[in-house]
Amino acid sequence: MMNLYSGTTCPYSHRCRIVLYEKQMDFQVIDVDLFNKPEDIAVINPYNRVPVLVDRDLVLYEANIINEYIDERFPHPQLMPPDPQTRAKARQLLHTMEQELFGQHIDALERNLKSAEKARAHIRDRLVELVPLFAKQKYLLGDDFSMLDVAIAPLLWRLEHYGIELPKSAAPVLKYAERIFARQGFIDALTPSEKVMRR
Repeated sequence: MMNLYSGTTCPYSHRCRIVLYEKQMDFQVIDVDLFNKPEDIAVINPYNRVPVLVDRDLVLYEANIINEYIDERFPHPQLMPPDPQTRAKARQLLHTMEQELFGQHIDALERNLKSAEKARAHIRDRLVELVPLFAKQKYLLGDDFSMLDVAIAPLLWRLEHYGIELPKSAAPVLKYAERIFARQGFIDALTPSEKVMRR
């Protein structure tokens, strides 16, 4: 059985939980208190962060790497595109998403740094840029739910929690978010701490 060491409020751990529940695999989630991490996290992950996936002798500790491994090991339903060209495009978009929506911006919001207000504005503006996309398609890569939707879902769920208010013009993004939130895999992946982040 696979074990996922997961932070109960960590957006990156949330991604991995969504993938595991979407796949309906046999796994165990080990909740980790981010403010009082057990010592074994530092032993299995040199960066002392979650998420960490342990599958027999294999230890993985970056959310996107964990998710691609799960997707390749358990291909149904497939969350990365099957053909190399579209898959490369998806990976490129995932990388862009990390730079533009997560990384230092989420770090600033999670740790309430001086740059938090700037991070809020930056994330809001990047999300507004996605509006035209949803006039044409249901999900980020078209009509099928994919790893890109998994990656952005924890952020969309936390908008209120992070104090990010989208303008009325971003209604298509919020409708898209509701489509994701209605998925059983997403609902099952929420921790009690995450459920209260959104009214």
